[in-house]
Amino acid sequence: MTGSEQDRQRPRRPATDIAHAGRDPFAHHGFVNPPVYRGSTVLFKTLEGFEKRAQRYVYGRRGTPTSEALEQAIACLEGGARTWLAPSGAAAISTALLTFARAGDHILMTDAVYLPTRKMCDGVLKRFGVETTYYDPTIGADIARLMRPNTTLVFTESPGSLTFELQDVPAIAAAAHAHGALVVLDNTWGTPLYFKPFTHGVDISIQAATKYIVGHADAMLGAITVTESLAQRLVAEAGDLGICAGTEEMFLGLRGLRTIGVRLERHWQSGLEIARWLEQRPEVARVIHPALPSHPQHALWQRDFLGAAGLFAIELKPCPKTAVAALLEGLELFGMGASWGGYESLVLPFNAATARTATAWQPKGPTVRFHIGLEDVSDLKADLEAGFARLAAAAG
Repeated sequence: MTGSEQDRQRPRRPATDIAHAGRDPFAHHGFVNPPVYRGSTVLFKTLEGFEKRAQRYVYGRRGTPTSEALEQAIACLEGGARTWLAPSGAAAISTALLTFARAGDHILMTDAVYLPTRKMCDGVLKRFGVETTYYDPTIGADIARLMRPNTTLVFTESPGSLTFELQDVPAIAAAAHAHGALVVLDNTWGTPLYFKPFTHGVDISIQAATKYIVGHADAMLGAITVTESLAQRLVAEAGDLGICAGTEEMFLGLRGLRTIGVRLERHWQSGLEIARWLEQRPEVARVIHPALPSHPQHALWQRDFLGAAGLFAIELKPCPKTAVAALLEGLELFGMGASWGGYESLVLPFNAATARTATAWQPKGPTVRFHIGLEDVSDLKADLEAGFARLAAAAG
């Protein structure tokens, strides 16, 4: 019995799928983990076999036992039919858009989208004759008003990048499908564990697997998962684009995936504890975390999500940039840098006002994004408390 046949048996709980999906030890001499296949050329025994490509693997870029194991596991956890791996989250987004949009199409894009996605739409897709309209991420079913005869894709990201607006994905999906459009979701924050895209009407789900799937800040990886009706198109066109992930990165993705459940639980609970603590700080105007009752779309989080990431933002009360620098530059346990999802805590100042066109982002004070890692929460609080003391001193 192959790993994929095992995955199709009776439904199992997520923790069991995390440990077993995509694995077939006795196809590899009993070794628990799938081997790392480094290779491009795949040999054929006969001319007829070569001409018909009549074997499971035909070329390294088109798939190996290593890529197949991770693809099966991600598809199983997300509830999709087929996953294709890409060399980064941005590459997964670009591949999905290039695969499912055509010249003359119109797509609807959430205004809170990840900035590289916006750049893809305003650059490459525009040059290829695809028009993009940005919409209010909280629009819900009213997105039907924005549909045009040539609208073929609706892109969602819930919560939104940096600003964490939650979207009513089922309502948007219903409106899109009524129009004949496909729904894409960047599901990196929700992960395959905490948001089940295909039960909420999504057709194409994207993971920046660099984040929680890899989980150790040591590899770039992306994943596109689709429904059965879109699987053949995805495989054909992603293959024609030459999109494939590196062997070592796939191995690191497999390694990280096996512990994603226990890591995410810690990220969720530690992040929520820090977020609640920050809500009580006099320096903080508001905390933007979907799992907090204070979040404007908290009810959607309660309805649709099974957990929360360790990623959220805060708005500080008005203060000079020098005070923000004093807060951030002296932190010992929070690294200042892009990305998130690793075991380490991160902090990133941001200004989302310059990345919005359909809606306004007008905070009253500086905004900062946190990723809460796997450190002890009391140590993180102490580090932040010292930072706030520096902020107050610098603000005068």
